[in-house]
Amino acid sequence: MATEKLTSKNSSVKPQGDKKMFDFAFGRKNYILMIAGIVVLGIGYLLMTGGGSDNPEVFNYDLFNTRRLVIAPLVILAGIILEIVAIMKKPD
Repeated sequence: MATEKLTSKNSSVKPQGDKKMFDFAFGRKNYILMIAGIVVLGIGYLLMTGGGSDNPEVFNYDLFNTRRLVIAPLVILAGIILEIVAIMKKPD
């Protein structure tokens, strides 16, 4: 009688045949999108580097070029958006 009450309360327990080894929070596509987002962020930060001068007395105007002021921040923004999509996407 006690076992019948236990099984009726635990009706949401999966049968042994459907048991998985690991239960991840995200699906495979989510993790692939997250890795892609990290790669895009890395590319954006690499685009932002450079522009230094060998002589500290001389100002290098290469610091204010289009790559560092426009393209790199847009690439970083795209990486952040990709990370948000990867987190919010419903796992398969």
